[in-house]
Amino acid sequence: MKNFVKIFIVFALTFFITNSWSQDKNNPWQVSFGTSALNFNGTNIAGPNGKYSNVILDEYFHFEEHWNFSGDVFSTISLSRYLDNGFSIGVRATVNDFNKLHDGYGDYPDNVMSGEKKKMISADVMIIKDFGDFSFYNFEPFIEVGAGQSFVDSEKDYFLNAGVGVHYPLSETVAIKLNSTFRKNFKNDAAVNYAPNLLPHFQHNIGISINFGGRDTDQDGIYDQHDDCPQQPGLPEFNGCPDNDGDGIENSKDACPDTPGLLEFNGCADSDGDGIADPQDKCPNVAGLAKFGGCPDTDGDGIEDAKDACPEAAGPRRFRGCPDTDGDGLADPNDKCPNDVGPADNEGCPNPTAEAIEELNNLGAVVQFELNKSNIKPEAYDILISVYNIMSKYGNTNFLIEGHTDTSGPKSFNNKLSLDRANEVKDHLVEKGVDSNRLSTVGYGEDKPKESNSTRKGRIANRRVEFKVSE
Repeated sequence: MKNFVKIFIVFALTFFITNSWSQDKNNPWQVSFGTSALNFNGTNIAGPNGKYSNVILDEYFHFEEHWNFSGDVFSTISLSRYLDNGFSIGVRATVNDFNKLHDGYGDYPDNVMSGEKKKMISADVMIIKDFGDFSFYNFEPFIEVGAGQSFVDSEKDYFLNAGVGVHYPLSETVAIKLNSTFRKNFKNDAAVNYAPNLLPHFQHNIGISINFGGRDTDQDGIYDQHDDCPQQPGLPEFNGCPDNDGDGIENSKDACPDTPGLLEFNGCADSDGDGIADPQDKCPNVAGLAKFGGCPDTDGDGIEDAKDACPEAAGPRRFRGCPDTDGDGLADPNDKCPNDVGPADNEGCPNPTAEAIEELNNLGAVVQFELNKSNIKPEAYDILISVYNIMSKYGNTNFLIEGHTDTSGPKSFNNKLSLDRANEVKDHLVEKGVDSNRLSTVGYGEDKPKESNSTRKGRIANRRVEFKVSE
């Protein structure tokens, strides 16, 4: 009785454990071991003294009066092999001590034999039908039928068996097992001279069942029966299927199984965060627009950067995305004067007008120099700024700077002085930003007077610089 109690306590402590458990083709073998008890009463079988129960199973639960509990913790062991469709075939060996017989045998108090315990050794073959699909409160019922033989001392007999039982899973492969089997002997039960030791009886077992032999082809710890990918090591949350990149999306549903990604992109990454998955993004490392396959249009002119000659400045498609700031029909990169309207034959720069040249010469006429020197007087600096502004407007025009003097001093001196003054003006304009290649100089000395050198006014007018358009 104590051993039965011990195992029952273990069972009670695991009552609230729920697991999926069954013997099937993927876990074909089952071994069970535990303790057992014999009950010769409650079978409605009359003995020589005429005592019997009027109702079958009426005496079934009288533990103290009728149950013979094994003296060993492990007194029964069985082994079964799964066949198909919930059926298994198995063998069971049991060793039971007993000293309580059927009510119809003996005159001993409490149906106990003369203090002597006897031992029954039994071996059975059974067919088992598992009803795991009809489990209740996690109990999985089964039935069994079979035949066997038992021995008590020199006595022996053959038995037909029928029983019921339940499994209560503790894990995928381990379960508590309870079963009760009625064993009917072949000989005449009522034979007066027949030994009561081998009468029909109930055999009760409680113990542990372990399923084994399950296949785990990919060695991922998940049996093939539960493994949706039995040939590939995987994870329990994906029923044994792999997630190579660890992004929480199993490979079969991951369009990029080797690169961590997002569920919204079927497991692919969006490296630039533009809402376009990398496999569909022509520019995966630069945020872009869907209409350009994920490539950018930095200036927003409707032309993707890769096809835009001016990706930082918006422009029309006819200029390959470059602007035409001055609207003269030439794109800024091809326009030497992008801010001033000019013809194409002058590379987008305007041609100087007669008025512009006249203005330049009016300004050049009042540029003053130190006496007999080429140094420009400070009061002439503002005049040269105006010259610079006019030249800048005609950025593709070359200019000739002419130096002139009056007749004061030797002619050779005047020739050199006029050239030096022209060069001084050029250097000043170059400092302001005029391309030196656009400027050339010449000194005419006193050879091209503007007015008569006979008057002071005329001599002042002749000390001048002039600007002309050069080829």
